[in-house]
Amino acid sequence: MGGMTTFKSQLRNDLTAAIKERDELRSATLRMTLAAITTEEVAGKAARELSDDEVRKVITREAKKRREAAEAFDKGGRPAQAERERAEGEVLAGYLPAQLSDEELNGLVAEAVAQARADGAEGPRAMGAVMKIVNPKVAGRAEGGRVAAAVKKALA
Repeated sequence: MGGMTTFKSQLRNDLTAAIKERDELRSATLRMTLAAITTEEVAGKAARELSDDEVRKVITREAKKRREAAEAFDKGGRPAQAERERAEGEVLAGYLPAQLSDEELNGLVAEAVAQARADGAEGPRAMGAVMKIVNPKVAGRAEGGRVAAAVKKALA
């Protein structure tokens, strides 16, 4: 990534390439994602460009939607649709930082618990303190719900 290429312009370039290559899955996924980014940009009082971090948040949210949709289609006995949602999720995952394994996540949580304890926060009440310490370290590499669950387990 040299120069001033923003994350969003990378997505746009990748979309153009996907269309040229007639990669329907990729182009459809990127088109939806860019639409979600645009929606976010015009959501406030004044239209603005999203920062790379905010774009990453949109992609994370879109990837989560795909995962949840895939689960719903699986439960509803619609494997083809579930497969499609999963494939779109994979495309999106390629733009996100690699996800932490459970071991890595639990390691970060354990450190955060120890740090919170050193700062005098203990037991279930320490949840907020631990989340505050661990969230910046996780930085998009694990979903909020997964982090919270790991912290709850560590504090139990």
